[in-house]
Amino acid sequence: MEKKDREILRLLAADGRMSYTDLGKATGLSTSAVHQRVKRLEQRGLITGYGATVDHAAAGRPLTAFISITPFDMSQPDDYPDRLRGLAEIESCWSVAGEESYILKVRVGTPADLEETLGRIRALANVATRTTIVLSTPYENRPVP
Repeated sequence: MEKKDREILRLLAADGRMSYTDLGKATGLSTSAVHQRVKRLEQRGLITGYGATVDHAAAGRPLTAFISITPFDMSQPDDYPDRLRGLAEIESCWSVAGEESYILKVRVGTPADLEETLGRIRALANVATRTTIVLSTPYENRPVP
């Protein structure tokens, strides 16, 4: 990947609404050249979408937790992401190596909501869970270096 493409990715990761004109000024490229490069980055799958940074506390979900799930029966099909897809509290699901099979990032309003979500996860997926509650987030979703 060219240096200019990396620079465009870094700028868009920091501000996905940055205009082609501003990207051009920041990279020393013309607006049309930046537009072509961004389209190419999208077509190549390096840019997969654009999103907003949400203040989860203001949105009513100030409690973040990571929930590791471990199947009770390893011979069962590995379809846990599909089983849990309908739980809106789950923001992310990662398949991991180690003792656990998946780590889920969840956002809820209260400890009682977390407890209820844990019960639903255990019931839907038939798994054991281990939960880590986030106390604070010094940084998250850092831009590409």
